[in-house]
Amino acid sequence: MKFDMAKTVLLCANTAWCLYQFRRGVIKAFLDQGIKVIALTAPDEVTPLLKRMGCEVIDLNISVRGVNPLADLAMLWQMVRLYKKCQPDLIFHYTVKPNIYGSIAARLAGIPSLSIATGLGFSFINESWVTKVVRQLYKVAFRYPEQVWFLNPDDRKEFLDFRLVDESRTRLLPGEGVDTSHFLPQPNSGKEGEFRFLLIARLLWDKGVGEYVAAAREIRKSYPNARFQMLGVIGASNPSKIGEAQVDAWVREGVVEYLGATSDVRPFIASAQCVVLPSYREGVSRILMEAASMERPLVATNVPGCREVIIAGTTGFLCEPRNVADLTKKLKKMLLLSDEQRKAMAKAGREFVINNLDEKIVIRHYIEVLRKFGIV
Repeated sequence: MKFDMAKTVLLCANTAWCLYQFRRGVIKAFLDQGIKVIALTAPDEVTPLLKRMGCEVIDLNISVRGVNPLADLAMLWQMVRLYKKCQPDLIFHYTVKPNIYGSIAARLAGIPSLSIATGLGFSFINESWVTKVVRQLYKVAFRYPEQVWFLNPDDRKEFLDFRLVDESRTRLLPGEGVDTSHFLPQPNSGKEGEFRFLLIARLLWDKGVGEYVAAAREIRKSYPNARFQMLGVIGASNPSKIGEAQVDAWVREGVVEYLGATSDVRPFIASAQCVVLPSYREGVSRILMEAASMERPLVATNVPGCREVIIAGTTGFLCEPRNVADLTKKLKKMLLLSDEQRKAMAKAGREFVINNLDEKIVIRHYIEVLRKFGIV
């Protein structure tokens, strides 16, 4: 029995970093409404930041990339026990395993839940037996959430085409939003006479890092003042990860600069003339939204999750995925624009984000759901 009179919302994701990085604004909005927020997630270095915000954090024993069915079953029963113990009024699930096993656990615990499909990930990008298994798991699990939210229409269409979810349960969210008051325009802080391209992502082959390096190698033959930088975690827990030895080899070759990882991308975006993401697929790219909000023009692939952020030719350029020649062409095109043309593109990008992808728009969707369940 729950004696606390405050309404409680539980958010479940595979890492604390994921919740803090992408849903900080939503969590703050819940707390501002007087709602108790529980974060059920694998602990990491940002767990104290969630606690500092005012969340109760409960550790979840989850193997993000593991395919051991016994371990996943143990996690499912851990979720059931915790849901029954905490008795939240509503549960939000994010990322693959929480969406699948959490949705089932919430049903077994008798608690309403919502699932947010933040992106289809490695198992959908690279067709394999794992893809088939994951689809069947989704088909079972997505019978149970009150609603399933998608961040782009392509992901929603794929789930509907494979009959993994009933259309009446689905909603389309305009990405996860960006705090445009935090990611403000800044003057370029790069060295005069240089042009800096910046890729910000986990260093995965699926993020198009290989294509970016190949394009950099080609462009620097004719434009030695063009600098190609990469910012992001090496060795992420992902089958598509790029090893440290490979990154070191590229750096020794002089084709790219590796800037490490950071908790604040703003100074790095401020020093770049253009932000690049040649990803094979995204939910809706957070980094592209952040860069556009800071008035930086973009080059990204014409794939789900990237094209939703860019108006081609107006706020940036789109290239074909896995196509080094087309990426090279679009990067050269950006490089050869005048300063005035890039500034106009950058301003149009921030305006587009404010009107369509601002975090405030996304938070309104969450508050509407809370009203539906009588939580606010």
